[in-house]
Amino acid sequence: MARTSTGGLTVRTRILAALLALTLLALALAGGTAYWLAYRQVDTRIDADLVQDIGELEALAESGVNPVTGERFTSPEDVVVAAIQLTVPSRNEGIIGLRTGRSPLVSQQAVTVHLEDDAAFVEAVSPLVEADSSVLRLVHTATTDYRAVVVPVTSTAAGTAAGDAASAADAPAALVLAYDRRAEHAETQAVFRTYAAVALASLLVTGVVGWLVAGRLLRPIRLLARTAQRIGDTDLSARLPETGNDDLTDLTRAFNGMLGRLEGSFEAQRRLLDDVGHELRTPLTIVQGHLELMDPHDADDAAETRALTLDELDRMRRLTDDLVTLATVGQPEFVRLAPVDLGRLTDDVLDKVRTLGDRTWLVDARTDVSTLADAQRLTQAWLQLAANAVKFSEPGSVVAIGSRTIADGSRAHLWVRDEGMGIAADDVATIFERFARGRHGGAHREGSGLGLAIVAAIAEGHDGTVRVESEPGLGSTFTIELPVLPVLPGAPDGAPTDGRTDP
Repeated sequence: MARTSTGGLTVRTRILAALLALTLLALALAGGTAYWLAYRQVDTRIDADLVQDIGELEALAESGVNPVTGERFTSPEDVVVAAIQLTVPSRNEGIIGLRTGRSPLVSQQAVTVHLEDDAAFVEAVSPLVEADSSVLRLVHTATTDYRAVVVPVTSTAAGTAAGDAASAADAPAALVLAYDRRAEHAETQAVFRTYAAVALASLLVTGVVGWLVAGRLLRPIRLLARTAQRIGDTDLSARLPETGNDDLTDLTRAFNGMLGRLEGSFEAQRRLLDDVGHELRTPLTIVQGHLELMDPHDADDAAETRALTLDELDRMRRLTDDLVTLATVGQPEFVRLAPVDLGRLTDDVLDKVRTLGDRTWLVDARTDVSTLADAQRLTQAWLQLAANAVKFSEPGSVVAIGSRTIADGSRAHLWVRDEGMGIAADDVATIFERFARGRHGGAHREGSGLGLAIVAAIAEGHDGTVRVESEPGLGSTFTIELPVLPVLPGAPDGAPTDGRTDP
């Protein structure tokens, strides 16, 4: 397979690399976004739980009665102790009570996070015991990261109702609730570690499948490269198999079409060279032989040789013109379509054929249809057929031309009919091939054998055909059949006849 000029990577590798890069980016974006949302959701849930705990403690303090003992609270510490007894910590949550200058109050329930054991945490939150309101904050220690709330209790509803002000003995206390934030996020991290493993496995599977699919999709390109390498100067017959119905199939079809056109062009060039070599060798040999044998001192011999040489050179010129015409077959400029009035073209051709020979010239039929065609090429083909009719018929015999359209108007017929020798049945199948010289009435006539090939090429250039109906001894009818193409209203009709119209 072809490689890049810089990195040396195959197209297959580059496609796979791009696919894996895009897949990795998509997985990373999806996973990262989901992880961030899950992380935020955990923090939001922790904060919601802690805020709820604040509300419950405030409601307990305002009630002034311990729901466990039924007695009224006498100090902030009583409120904190009751809250510790009533609160069941969640998993990864710890609870303690703080008092100024005294050790923390701890829960007697099963608690997974023992906040009292983390001296750095206790030291960090102790100053908040005498705060005016609840404080929610992050606390980082060497042990872990905490999301904690400190709820100070400075007086009780019972004391206020009895008219007793908080005394110095009623020291402030605070309830502390905290989540082990790392532990809470550990589950999320575990889930996304699993996601990362699955993503890597998916990336591996994507790479394997992508490698196979890329190879399958690029197979026509590899075949194209190998086919192009096999093509030589003498063999353009290799073709790619056309399967499927996608862009690569279109590429394959276009490549095969290009090879077909190249093969046709090269074949036309070879045939032209073969034709030139074959047909020009004979007159050149004749000219050379007579010039070598000519006696320059004999005026009659020189005159005869001059006449023969000029005749051969004239035949070579006509042959060269025919070969040049055939060499342009298939080129875009070979046929130039323009509006043509076939009736006017029939009249113009009749005027021209009258000078070809002493024949009784007739028009069998004349159509008035206009179509898109090349008037010069049609005139050239029509005159060639008329010249053949003159060549193979007797003076004074009827030679007729005509034009008409078929019943549905989709095709037009242009023909030349003669009463000449006719064509042998064995020659009808090959008469339109290059250098084919049929036996008219059992006798060969001089000619290059290219005239009818040119007529056939002109018909094909119009997406038409040419055919012959002949009966030996009775005559022949050559018919050019071509499609009638619509002419836009207002387009000028015409039948120009300048240019190469010699038969």
